[in-house]
Amino acid sequence: MKYAIGIDLGGTFIKYAVIDEEGHFLYNGKLPSLASTSKDAVIGQLKSAMTECIHFANTANITLCGIGIGTPGITDETNRRVLGGAENITGWENVPLADILEKETGLPVSVANDANMMGLGEQAFGAAKGCSDVLFITVGTGIGGAIIIDSKLYGGYKNRGTEIGHIPLIANGEPCACGSVGCLETYASTTALVRRFVRRCKEQNIQLEREPDGKSIIKLYLESHPVAVESMNEHWSFLGHGIAGLVNIFSPQKIVIGGGISEAGDFYIARIEQEVALYSIADCRVNTKICAAMLGNKAGTMGAAWMAFLLSKNKK
Repeated sequence: MKYAIGIDLGGTFIKYAVIDEEGHFLYNGKLPSLASTSKDAVIGQLKSAMTECIHFANTANITLCGIGIGTPGITDETNRRVLGGAENITGWENVPLADILEKETGLPVSVANDANMMGLGEQAFGAAKGCSDVLFITVGTGIGGAIIIDSKLYGGYKNRGTEIGHIPLIANGEPCACGSVGCLETYASTTALVRRFVRRCKEQNIQLEREPDGKSIIKLYLESHPVAVESMNEHWSFLGHGIAGLVNIFSPQKIVIGGGISEAGDFYIARIEQEVALYSIADCRVNTKICAAMLGNKAGTMGAAWMAFLLSKNKK
């Protein structure tokens, strides 16, 4: 049995675990990421997390094969560094993260985008286990995801692609944080759902008892609140258009939908399936199943550990 450390670096917390190759957690923990302080503070916290895991492994007489880290932003997996694009971590640009942490631990370290790690986790251990061709899409503050082709993460040339949330959806649409306009996440993320719901309520002079979020809008939808129904139908339509385009290009076996809103119930995924069927080519989607993610907030650490397992196998 092989064992690895999986680390999921977020803007608020670092989640970390010692995991075996069957996906069992032997040890896990969580630390503040100190993302708003400095990159050195974040690296210090990563070192603390790894030290804790290594101490556990030594105590339990476990040999670790490596460490996998999922991080926000764009990563260069050849040179094993973070290039940038992580707005939620101060100074997180051009960081040779793998080299820094290998010197600290003496273990092989692999670094990749956090959404890719979530997708890899679902493909290795979760909703897409046993599938070779998978799209993972997480719907939350933004929209991220991963593309797995022939059981390998696909990132485009020099890993600069697969920005699923930035598919241009609406010509001359609303500005996006990426610098473009009309992107999928600007219209179909949970943030966008809340923003457009609030806008409709203001236009119709509807008073809200408290600041809404995705969960409360879903609750109002189930109670047939007219603005919530209109907003959710629009949300599903936007998502359906974006996902249909991906189906027509990649024709995957599984499309796995993650993020808190995907846990609303079977009806949420069923509506996405209906919308995708409207806008995709039948022959492209004939082998595609859309389902909810299974691993929740463990997906990132599990995918990162699986990346470490894959690296150790490739080095043989």
